Amino acid sequence: MSTTSTTSTAGTVRSITAVLAATGLGLAALTACGSSDSGDGSEGGSSSKTVTLVSHDSFAYSKDVLKDFEEKSGYEVRVLKDGDAGQAVNKAILTKGNPQGDVFFGVDNTLLSRALDNGLFQPYEAEDADLVLPGYRADADEHRVTPIDSGDICVNYDKAYFSERKLAPPTSFDDLVKPAYKNLLVTENASTSSPGLGFVLGTAARYGDDGWQGYWKKLKANGVKVVDGWEQAYNEEFSGSAGDKKAKGDRPLVVSYASSPPAEVIYADPRPKTAPTGVAEGTCFRQVEYAGLLSNAKNPKGGKALVDFLLSKEFQEDMPLNMFVQPVREGAQVPREFTEFGPQAEAPETLDPAKIADHRDDWVKSWTSLVLK
Repeated sequence: MSTTSTTSTAGTVRSITAVLAATGLGLAALTACGSSDSGDGSEGGSSSKTVTLVSHDSFAYSKDVLKDFEEKSGYEVRVLKDGDAGQAVNKAILTKGNPQGDVFFGVDNTLLSRALDNGLFQPYEAEDADLVLPGYRADADEHRVTPIDSGDICVNYDKAYFSERKLAPPTSFDDLVKPAYKNLLVTENASTSSPGLGFVLGTAARYGDDGWQGYWKKLKANGVKVVDGWEQAYNEEFSGSAGDKKAKGDRPLVVSYASSPPAEVIYADPRPKTAPTGVAEGTCFRQVEYAGLLSNAKNPKGGKALVDFLLSKEFQEDMPLNMFVQPVREGAQVPREFTEFGPQAEAPETLDPAKIADHRDDWVKSWTSLVLK
């Protein structure tokens, strides 16, 4: 998932490029593979053996998995990371007449309508599109995007804090405004952070157009703290983060991801038997990230092969431990750590991308006026 600035949006995911160096411990930096070859780029006639994927900074993969695709397809993959998800999408729209690559990965459900309305993608139905789990399908009539991964933005809690005080951790949005949890929550700025925006969208989905602002008035009165981004919130303010040990944060509740607890386990040395953090499942909002064949792609044939690869079982099962996201392909397996320490929420809040598009900017403006002023 992109942990990203939003410049007016949320971005994938998010990642946990941080859940421990961020997440305080971070994913390895991604470098571009290969170099551009000459070719006319026409369907079926391109001589190019290079296909370029444009994405946000949090895109990551296992080298052997990508190498396997290159060997089987005959294409050399070049990866261009272009900032956070919001920046990457905006730049892709501005350059759509002469795109930087062939495929874009990382537009999520908070930005999807903007990308589609601006003609960023051309139609292509991925080879295994029928294997995408029904709840994640979008743009079914035109097939301009293919779902690739999902993740839940949720409040995480520090188990030790609540255990020591014999206080039950919150389980829902309603709980967060109760006096027992006053001054305990830190969240990210909805105008600059993907999880921050996702959390606001979750409250809009939960309380509706007429109720979410009243909820935030209560949350502000109950001492919610707002910081610019995920890394500051999780690694500096949150008392349960491994990255917090030096920062000595004092907030035992933080807006993060359902995949943060497994990351705390996976990157710990030695590994604990149980995750030190938990998830308040009644506070989750689901993000879905998509890939699409860019309009005016110079190598559309290679781009189609690359989209097929992103939805392949091999790549889908490789994603969880690289980007801390969940696969969307039917039958794709997730690591034991995910099922044990960070399963997806059973009933997360969701919003139709069209509704997000219609209200996103107004919601962010209203939230800023209510909470930050």
